[in-house]
Parts: sequence; C-alpha cells; structure tokens
Amino acid sequence: MDVEHLYRTYGPMVLRRCRSMLRDEHLALDAMQEVFVKVLRYRDRLEQTYPSALLYRIATNVCLNLLRGRSHRAEDGDERLALIAETEDVEGTSMLRCLIEKLFRGEPASTKAMAVMLWLDGMTLEEVAAESGLSVSGVRKRMRTFKEKIAAQGGRDECFPI
Repeated sequence: MDVEHLYRTYGPMVLRRCRSMLRDEHLALDAMQEVFVKVLRYRDRLEQTYPSALLYRIATNVCLNLLRGRSHRAEDGDERLALIAETEDVEGTSMLRCLIEKLFRGEPASTKAMAVMLWLDGMTLEEVAAESGLSVSGVRKRMRTFKEKIAAQGGRDECFPI
C-alpha cells in the first residue's frame, strides 16, 4: 500500500472530514495525521479496494474517539465553558448539548457515526453502509430503531423543563 499516494490523493478529504467533526483546526490536523499513522501501522492488513471509504471510516472513528476522550476529561470543562460563554444563545446551546447527550446515551459509537454521516453530512444510505460495513438494510434498520427510541422518550424532558 502506497501511503504517500493515499496521503496526496485523499489527504484533503480526510482533513475536511476531521474539520467538520471536530470544529477545531489544530485538532483536525492532529486527527488527520493520526489517520495516516494508523494506515502506516496497519498497511499490511488493510484492504485497498475502496481507499476513500476506508480513510473516511478511519477518520470518523479517530474523530469520534477524540471527541469521546475530550468529553471525559475534566480539564476540558474550562474549554466548554469558554465556548458557551462566547455563544450568543447560552441557554439554547446548553439545551442542545443536553438533548444530544440524552439522545445518544447508551447508543454505540457506530450509531452516532451513522447518524452524523446520514443526517449531517448528507450521505446516502449506500455511502453510509459502505463506511460502516453494514448492509443498506442494516443501516436503515439501525436508524429506524434509533428514531423509534427517540420518539418513545417523549413526555417531559430534563433538557427542556418547560
């Protein structure tokens, strides 16, 4: 596997993915480098049939791991407070964060990744299936189950107490 060729060809795509997920230029650059380090480390085991799909999936997983790690570290509390303080609509931001955390509580990271790809990135079911390693019907079923879980939660919400 020619990692240099992959970097030159798909590096911009990987960086765009990292930027869109992380919303932080320095963190996105670090994540992009980590993606290609993983490719270097595991190049003997990686399938190069669809390199863009492979790199997109690795980038998504690296970014999700970074986001998950950031949310578990206490030192990031100050950073989150600073972001909220800079936001015009503090109440809306807090409620939105609470709602998102509630929606994905207990869900595997793959469900969150599929939801982001499908509903935020605008990917098709076929593209999400290729990225996630599931069939189109598997992705459709996972998202339908997730939507049903959300609908069943109805009623009074701790994020929106009014």
